[in-house]
Amino acid sequence: MGEVSIPSGAVELQGILEAPAGALGVVVFSHGSGSGRFSTRNRFVAGELRKAGIATLLLDLLTEEEDRVYENRFDIPLLTERLGDAVRFAGRQAGTRGLPVGLFGASTGAASALRVAASMPHEVRAVVSRGGRPDLAGRTALQAVKAPTLLIVGAADEGVIELNEAARDALAHCERQLVLVPRATHLFEEPGTLEEVARLAAAWFGRYLAPTPASAGPRATRR
Repeated sequence: MGEVSIPSGAVELQGILEAPAGALGVVVFSHGSGSGRFSTRNRFVAGELRKAGIATLLLDLLTEEEDRVYENRFDIPLLTERLGDAVRFAGRQAGTRGLPVGLFGASTGAASALRVAASMPHEVRAVVSRGGRPDLAGRTALQAVKAPTLLIVGAADEGVIELNEAARDALAHCERQLVLVPRATHLFEEPGTLEEVARLAAAWFGRYLAPTPASAGPRATRR
């Protein structure tokens, strides 16, 4: 595994798929506007997830040409379609086939992550949002989400906190939690804040992607 090409409609999306031995799940990343598979922050979080035994798929939801059109970065229906194709792609690969899926959405990417969770309830088992705009998913999608959802927001990210509080309340049919990271602003650039995001995400995915006792098999014994 490593660099992969993900078919989506008429385009091929570029991604990086990495899976530790005996992975308990796979997390697909939905990046924020203007970001992609080389995002420094998301690559750090992905690395920490792999240390926790979770496979990761980082990808560009837009081609280079599409990303030059600013409006495409906020085309939530298009990004949702692309992210759904990435989830299906991960489910077909040798190292991640059959693994429970989690979604990690950053900034505007949280909206497409939550829409995919709403439309693919049997595939998506958990969602984490970092400094996200879950409100952009729309109230109908939020109310349809069944996957446990963790909303991580910087305690100094004014305005975004209120949007996440409203989204948390709209997530009425799933377990959900809002965590404020002390001192953190929108990009979690303050010392130790991104590490806290990774810790929270790994704990959430570790809890909800792990096999339940009824479904535990050989993979669970390797945890």
